[in-house]
Amino acid sequence: MDLIALLKSQFLCHLIFCYVFIASGLIINTIQLFTLLLWPINKQLFRKINCRLSYCISSQLVMLLEWWSGTECIIHTDPRAYPKYGKENAIVVLNHKFEIDFLCGWSLAERFGVLGGSKVLAKKELAYVPIIGWMWYFTEMVFCTRKWEQDRKTVSESLLHLRDYPEKYFFLIHCEGTRFTEKKHQISMQVAQAKGLPSLKHHLLPRTKGFAITVRSLRNVVSAVYDCTLNFRNNENPTLLGVLNGKKYHADLYVRRIPLGEVPEDEDRCAAWLHKLYQEKDALQEEYSRTGTFPGTPMVPPRRPWTLVNWLFWASLLLYPFFRFLVNMVRSGSSLTLASFVLVFFVASVGVRWMIGVTEIDKGSAYGNMDSKQKHGD
Repeated sequence: MDLIALLKSQFLCHLIFCYVFIASGLIINTIQLFTLLLWPINKQLFRKINCRLSYCISSQLVMLLEWWSGTECIIHTDPRAYPKYGKENAIVVLNHKFEIDFLCGWSLAERFGVLGGSKVLAKKELAYVPIIGWMWYFTEMVFCTRKWEQDRKTVSESLLHLRDYPEKYFFLIHCEGTRFTEKKHQISMQVAQAKGLPSLKHHLLPRTKGFAITVRSLRNVVSAVYDCTLNFRNNENPTLLGVLNGKKYHADLYVRRIPLGEVPEDEDRCAAWLHKLYQEKDALQEEYSRTGTFPGTPMVPPRRPWTLVNWLFWASLLLYPFFRFLVNMVRSGSSLTLASFVLVFFVASVGVRWMIGVTEIDKGSAYGNMDSKQKHGD
């Protein structure tokens, strides 16, 4: 096992994963570009094709979590609600404390067979990022600027377009808006105190307007809100670099199904409902810190093989010509060629570290500047 762990930590393995991800991603983005020809002819066919193409990209990251690192995630939930997961559209409200919490959300969607069609509320800047951002654009992801005056109309229009979406999906929202840190938490609780809201110990103050407009726009299309609270056993602090190194983490995810009819339609009442939900989530996290477990029946949805099959397909398609090209470069013996190879390897190394670095908590979005202190929250 030590030898396998050593192998997983080698940069060459990381480089292979990144090469397959980048090369396959750009190929898929190109195919997605050509599918635009279908939009005026058959919009629903366009959507179904892009769901499958999207899965080819996002499932590679889920494969790293589930198969490469072997991370385990136990779901704690009501057995009566469990059969509905994956059979209905749902808004997933997930806490935002860990570097890989978005991967755990994707893994949840994958386990219930809705990863390809699932959505997130994402920053508009991500739409211009190759591979992931472009993939999201073609799957009609909802983008926001985090400036409510601009977002009110554009976010609402994007959400309304999803009312006739042909595939089942989870709509993932991190209502806190940014990852939890002690500094952000301190500022957030100052805002809560100024607004007369109860303090939270394990969460930031939720931003309610994005949630309220999502509920209003998708009512009668989405069946429920899945209140999801994530934590890791033994005070593990998971990172994307750890996943890439093959480190196994042990997650617990509390999932509570709340019928959408229980969420108020009025914006102010919906905001109050969300604040109450986060107080309940905070109490759950406090209980977890004392007992090491969540309430509910522990369940482990079966790990599906398709993420691994997808990655093996792209690896078999792309690695042979890549290694053949490298061998030919080395055999040429040209100092210029070898220098170019070293430069490409160096740039790839920097690129890999940058891709990992942008996920680090201390490099997350700013929270608590003067504007956000005055305008944050609702």
